Amino acid sequence: MKVTVVGAGGNVGATTAFAIAERDYAKEVVMVDIERKEGDKTFYPSKGRGLDMWQTAPIQSFDTRLTGTVDYKDTANSDVCVITAGIPRKPGMSRDDLLSINGNIVKSVTEQLVKYSPDTIIIVVSNPLDVMTYVAHAASNLDSKKVMGMAGILDTARYRAFLAEALDVSPKDIQAMLMGGHGDTMVPLPRYTTVSGIPVTQLIDDATLNDIVERTKKGGGELVGLMGTSAWYAPGTAAAQMVEAIMLDQNRIFPCAAYCDGEFGISDLFIGVPVKLGKGGIKEIVEIELDEHETKLLRASETAVRSTLDDFKKLMDN
Repeated sequence: MKVTVVGAGGNVGATTAFAIAERDYAKEVVMVDIERKEGDKTFYPSKGRGLDMWQTAPIQSFDTRLTGTVDYKDTANSDVCVITAGIPRKPGMSRDDLLSINGNIVKSVTEQLVKYSPDTIIIVVSNPLDVMTYVAHAASNLDSKKVMGMAGILDTARYRAFLAEALDVSPKDIQAMLMGGHGDTMVPLPRYTTVSGIPVTQLIDDATLNDIVERTKKGGGELVGLMGTSAWYAPGTAAAQMVEAIMLDQNRIFPCAAYCDGEFGISDLFIGVPVKLGKGGIKEIVEIELDEHETKLLRASETAVRSTLDDFKKLMDN
């Protein structure tokens, strides 16, 4: 079994690759990134990180071979490809600038990946997540069940971690679900949140729970404020968990950015919904029941994601 991680010279991609290797089910993880020039010197971040990680194998006791490269030929016959390539939004950069730059990066990367691995499954981590997943799907010509975005697992992990702190319980015992776009319009679902099967609403007051929901929505921004850069440990391991579910055919139920074709009343859009993830990618979208308030929040999130997608399409048409 072979996995490729694009953008692996960066923190998110490198974390994804290492988390996959540590689980020790893949034969090979190929780490792709561009070279970096500084003055008269050329550096190869993905090759360096790959070599460094491979040298931990005797210590961490895994057999998965990690190799870094700048050549997409080395990615041939990958079962799963994870795209983390792209740039973060910088001061003075408009949202349109970010959409255009990352859209072109994701399109180019996807075309290279499917050239050498025409039957691969693609997981997108690049932001803005829902739109970049749409770009990868359009560029790949793959079935929509084989292209998905990682956001919901990350957002759910943050939600569960905050709840574990507030309740002073193990995060292992917390199960949760959320939907919608990645960011301020995500839709946490306290009604579907449990602690060892106990509804969380029986264990925590409404005000505290609402504060945790709001903190979850702004989880990425909180980390940027603390570190001056975006997160990588949680996003990287979240992507790795998706890879594992696919490669080992685990049939895990996860919130992922998936293509909706009528599910939840949403059509022609990638947005966060519960899916069954296993061999071949998304086996099904799980249509859970939503009450009136949850439906209203999902519609607002759908509108926000679709607006960003429409803006992106206009940019590409100009």
